[in-house]
Amino acid sequence: MSRTVTVNLVKPIVSATISDGCGGITELSGYGQVGSAATAGLPDSEHLTVKRSQLCRTLETLVTKLNQFYETVFAQHKDQIAKLSVEIARKILVQKVQEGDYEIESIVKESLKNAPTRQDVVVHLNPEDLRRIQKLQQDNANGALAGLKFVADTNIGQAECLLETPKGIIESMINEHLEQIAKALEKAE
Repeated sequence: MSRTVTVNLVKPIVSATISDGCGGITELSGYGQVGSAATAGLPDSEHLTVKRSQLCRTLETLVTKLNQFYETVFAQHKDQIAKLSVEIARKILVQKVQEGDYEIESIVKESLKNAPTRQDVVVHLNPEDLRRIQKLQQDNANGALAGLKFVADTNIGQAECLLETPKGIIESMINEHLEQIAKALEKAE
């Protein structure tokens, strides 16, 4: 059963030695003094109790300072972390697309969810993806892709599509998705 220990220091601690019980020792300095003067003249058991209390206070101070440092660093670098995350995602996506490791059918189906109608929809695809989707359409004539017209468009990248509907155009572009993710990360706290 764990307990919370609260430690109040009378004097600042200058240094402390922490043993992990397995031979590992950590030296801490600059936080005040773990003083032998504070325990001079005390019986050994009380001396150990005072030393433990001082060690606990030192550890709590360190934990507090580390938490404050973490919060400060994270707040200062939040935008950079978001940008870096998006760039990592971009590089992974580029690699996946180059390897052909994506399902164009899923991309088209997801875009269709945003279409106001499924009638008279023309789906623009990269010529490579068009070949793949036509095969899927032939293999499953009554599937979710039935009734859609697909056209090759060299302006559309692989793993992307553009839907023309009578009521407007719907784009599913990788860069736009990454920009939406970047905006969401910037707003996140």
